Amino acid sequence: MTKTTSLDRSAGIAVWRQIMETLKAEIISGAFEEGSKLPPESSLATRFGVNRHTVRRAIAALTSEGILRADQGRGTFVASAPLSYPIGPRTRFSEIVSGQDRSPSGRLIGSALEEADALLANQLDVPLGTMLIRLETLRVADGVPMIVGTSWFVQATVPNFVADYAESGSITEALRQAGIEDYRRKESRITSELVEARDAQQLGISLGQPVLVVESINLDTSGKPIQYTRARAAADRIQLVVNGEV
Repeated sequence: MTKTTSLDRSAGIAVWRQIMETLKAEIISGAFEEGSKLPPESSLATRFGVNRHTVRRAIAALTSEGILRADQGRGTFVASAPLSYPIGPRTRFSEIVSGQDRSPSGRLIGSALEEADALLANQLDVPLGTMLIRLETLRVADGVPMIVGTSWFVQATVPNFVADYAESGSITEALRQAGIEDYRRKESRITSELVEARDAQQLGISLGQPVLVVESINLDTSGKPIQYTRARAAADRIQLVVNGEV
């Protein structure tokens, strides 16, 4: 049987706000654990004796506060603390996630060969028309999608990169397989934008939500550009930290 909760409809406080405050108090008290899924709107509507529209408004308010997280097609979850993501000369997704007691993984979601246009030729310091590998990836922490990334590499430098990444799920390991033992971040440019439809689907967020955009260039130990990336991160799941040494 669904538990019912009485609301004070004579208190002069909007019903949806009472529901919001009740759910917030339960989350803070630990009744719902971080990362747990909230009951369906229909169940909450029955519990509070209201229609689903009222419940939806309360959930939207908690989502805007960052207390809840709406994953498109999966439901509404109690938000975990944002992942602290340092931006510095050595930025490694797997190391960053593992260092915060979370489980990292990477998925290949697309790849292609393409010729370097003016932008890519400039970023990678190669002639126009140089053949590049474009890699589309999804970076995940504890099963939660965090970052969609598009990276470009010079094909001649890392000819088996797609297969190596698909096997390891690690850009660092795939570069090592190509003989690049170490690399460092040259620069990162951080902006924001509204999520595009394809990224929204991969990240499990709604259209209209903001994403953090990080454009970066990585260099090998000789100072030669080896990777240009345009990463889009779910803004409510990641907190970018710029190190003082950058």
